[in-house]
Amino acid sequence: MTDLTLPRPNYLPPVATDRAPALVAGGALVVGFLVIAGLVDLRQAALFLVGGLLGAALHHGSFGFTGGWRRMAVEKRGRGIRAQMLMIGVAAIAMIPLLAAGSLGGQALVGALAPVGVSVLVGAAIFGLGMQLGGGCGSGTLFTVGGGSSRMLVTLLFFIVGAVIGTAHLPWWLALPSLPSIDLGRELGVPAALLATIAALGLVALVTALIERRVHGDLETEPAPKRPGWSWLLYGPWPLVGAGLLMAILNIATLLLAGHPWSVTFGFGLWGAKAAQVAGIPVETWAFWNWPGPQKALNSSVLADVTSVMNFGIILGAGLAASLAGKFAPKAALPLGSLLAAAVGGILMGYGARLSFGCNIGALFSGIASGSLHGWLWFAAAFVGSLAGIWLRPFFGLDGFAKK
Repeated sequence: MTDLTLPRPNYLPPVATDRAPALVAGGALVVGFLVIAGLVDLRQAALFLVGGLLGAALHHGSFGFTGGWRRMAVEKRGRGIRAQMLMIGVAAIAMIPLLAAGSLGGQALVGALAPVGVSVLVGAAIFGLGMQLGGGCGSGTLFTVGGGSSRMLVTLLFFIVGAVIGTAHLPWWLALPSLPSIDLGRELGVPAALLATIAALGLVALVTALIERRVHGDLETEPAPKRPGWSWLLYGPWPLVGAGLLMAILNIATLLLAGHPWSVTFGFGLWGAKAAQVAGIPVETWAFWNWPGPQKALNSSVLADVTSVMNFGIILGAGLAASLAGKFAPKAALPLGSLLAAAVGGILMGYGARLSFGCNIGALFSGIASGSLHGWLWFAAAFVGSLAGIWLRPFFGLDGFAKK
């Protein structure tokens, strides 16, 4: 006879921390902070730690735009996209007024603004296609590399190659028809810009909810934490909404510390350009690398570049989070088709991001949250490109418009 007085068993296995990767990632975060603080300044070191927190949030929330968009297209489940819209909206509520003020505490503030033209339209579509083949967006590539994915390391390497090629071609693309940067905060005023931005984000969320309810009869809810108490904060997974809200706060912190919002892909082009110089390729003669900002970055240490430092932090933060949760999982054996898709997807993302002034972070998240109209054009074009990428996935042995 069963003894009903026995305590309820805990079916969750104990977490086996991956100690070696945790020590490496944790130690690198500490050493990196001290080195950057000494060689650059404390503000730059703080941005490195902000990157580490972003990496932890991305990993524990599995917060990738690629998967969220694919779930909407394939399964008609929009929880990921709704979390993205909430994240952007929360950031916009703070960032649009801050950018309108122009400075805070002596720190000049500049938004993620870019022209609205052919280069954004084409580049974003190319990026959207590439992210479905590569298996991750700009931020997604970084946090999965940090978590130990060897496939995504391939994507990152070719992402860098594509970004460098993009810097060579960007002047040609910029000569094509384009409108100037359109700042909604400046054109409409802060209240109207906020209202328009929040309404548009809400409309996107509403459309996903209506489609999901029509297909499934209900909306997918956030799963409850799998572990008792507050241990889920360390071991994950985090709710998408919670991870998104933290990233919104961290993007605002980036704006206040760096003077501009969070971005990712400029760092990839910079790393590739420096590697190209070592290989004897005279990238310093290219037009892009003679523009003031890129030229200064190329002639300086990568530790002086905000985007690079934050990218390093994201990789290490994700690595530490994955290791502490016992989920650091490098995999060496990969099918040839999957590797080919990673390479092709990486090149397309790198090239497309350079043409369109950023990726899902720099152009979409930070762009829309800054009140830049180009962010909305990027969103629409990248989503269409993403649909094409989903259609192409089966040709590389990946799942496409069918559930796994």
